[in-house]
Amino acid sequence: MKQPTIEQLHHRFIELGYKWFPFHVVAIRSKANVPNKFDDLIGFVANDTVTWHSGTTNAGTYHLNNPSRVEGTAMLKEGQYVDAWQLGKHKGVYDALTQAKSVTVYRDGDKDSLSEVTNVTENGYFGINWHRANENAISQNVDKWSAGCMVQNDPKQYDTFIKACSESGNIYFTGTILNEWL
Repeated sequence: MKQPTIEQLHHRFIELGYKWFPFHVVAIRSKANVPNKFDDLIGFVANDTVTWHSGTTNAGTYHLNNPSRVEGTAMLKEGQYVDAWQLGKHKGVYDALTQAKSVTVYRDGDKDSLSEVTNVTENGYFGINWHRANENAISQNVDKWSAGCMVQNDPKQYDTFIKACSESGNIYFTGTILNEWL
């Protein structure tokens, strides 16, 4: 997937009517939608720069085939979620952006290993976090690393991401989920 420049990203925000903040996080969901792969972009905007990392906005095949809820596995709906995350601990273990406000998710319950948009949506608190996969190595497959969170597969890139969040001075973080458009 092509990594948008700061200008292309800002233009896309204007087209969609989204707010632009001095610091915010962004994820772009790939058109390819390859099951169980880190084929999306996760990034952060700091003033006039954008930094992109590899990651996923989709659940891994384990959770898609074994949903924890009868309605299906979560996939964060595209859109902008103002001040919806804060620094916290993912599963109480390590630094992450943890859900602080209600968000909207699609519920994918067909158990076909493919994360997809459905007619079933739900709004609420689901523990949809921005976190990493393996702490010591680059992960190739999503597997159990995501049940609907935005997950980075490279721990060094994640450290850069979480450090930028920590140093931003923000208490709450706006996250924007886009569909690939370039």
